[in-house]
Parts: sequence; structure tokens; C-alpha cells
Amino acid sequence: MKILIIEDNARVSALLKRGLESQGYQIYISEDAEDALILADRIAFELIITDIMLPRMSGIEFSKIIKQKHPDLPIIMLTALGTIDEKIEGFDAGADDYMVKPFEIRELYARIKAILLRKSLLPRKDEETDIIQYHHLAIHRKTNRVFRDEKEIILTPKEFRLLVFLVTHADRILTREEIAENVWGNHFDTGTNYIDVYIAYLRKKIDKDFDEKLIHTKPGTGFIFTRNL
Repeated sequence: MKILIIEDNARVSALLKRGLESQGYQIYISEDAEDALILADRIAFELIITDIMLPRMSGIEFSKIIKQKHPDLPIIMLTALGTIDEKIEGFDAGADDYMVKPFEIRELYARIKAILLRKSLLPRKDEETDIIQYHHLAIHRKTNRVFRDEKEIILTPKEFRLLVFLVTHADRILTREEIAENVWGNHFDTGTNYIDVYIAYLRKKIDKDFDEKLIHTKPGTGFIFTRNL
């Protein structure tokens, strides 16, 4: 499996390359996000690991561009930026996971394996249902577009993934732990309020301008996506 590492610190990239090659991965290194975009178009990578603070183009901008071109390509952000707002910005840009330096290399191995396993279990684009319809809400999986009452709603990649999970489990109460495991993966930090923050983001976009609300909070339990309350 081919992994691209975008890191301008030679010591860190050498450590990552040595460690990941010992796990059987084929590693490519880029010190520059703009060069990495060219590489990602030429080589079929299974996963990308990127820093955020990079020359010429940040890891945030890189992730936004690469997710538009290759939406199913997983990204792990590995960075010294570790505040809640910085992590949310990373997830909004399309990161599938986020680790803060200094990091434990064995934890990185585990997160890579978890992401690649989840990816292998997902249906291929030509196998999954293109449009998910719930009342007047339509989700187009192949283009990542969402419409409610024919009005297009623009979502970040993480908001889109969260909405798909909620709608495909509509009319059932979902705990924060279930949402975290299925949308962020097993290594999501459930001690934070990420889930509530993203539910709030999604509620503003999906429900705010409409009389009928679809996303509901069940105090002490979790959330339910339904029009039957």
C-alpha cells in the first residue's frame, strides 16, 4: 500500500518513513503541498499523512483541494497545532483523523490500520445507492451534494459524512459514542464536545431555514434524525 507523507521537517519525515516501511507500506515523501498535489494525481495512494504548517500551501488548503479531486482518499493530519478550533478546522477541511505532535508511532500505526480497514469495508461508488431520500431531503452520495426542498445545502466533508450516518439511521436514537465510532473512527476523543459542535453546525444548515426540524437532541442519551416527533 502506498502512503504519501507531506512534511517539511526532514527528521520527522525520516522517522515516519522508517517506521511505516517497517510495517510494509511503500512510502513517498514530499516537503511541499503543491508538489504533493501533482504526486497524488500521478500515483494511486491509499492514504496521505500531512502536516498543516507547510511552505507555499498549508495542509488545510491541500486537504480541501485533494478531497475535491479524490474524495475517498483518507487523510491524517499530523501537526503541532492541537487546540479544539484547530482540530475542527482540520476535520472541516476533510481530515479523516488528526494527531498532535509529539506522537507515539505505535498509535499512528493503529490509526492507519483502522482507517484503511474502514475504507476497505465501504461500498464502492458504483455499488452504493446514489441518492438517499428522506422526506424532502435528498443526499447525492456520488457528488456529495445535499438538497432540501430543492435548495442546495453546502456541507463540509465531515458534515456530509455525519449527515449520511444520521439519515441512514433515521428514527433511531444514536449515542455520541456510536456517532464518534462511525463518523470519526475508534480513536475519536469522546471526552471532547466535537459531536455536539458538529451537530450544531449541521442543524444550522439542515434545519434553521425550515419549519420542520429533523435533528433532535435527546438529553442524556444522544441524537435522533426524524420528522416524527
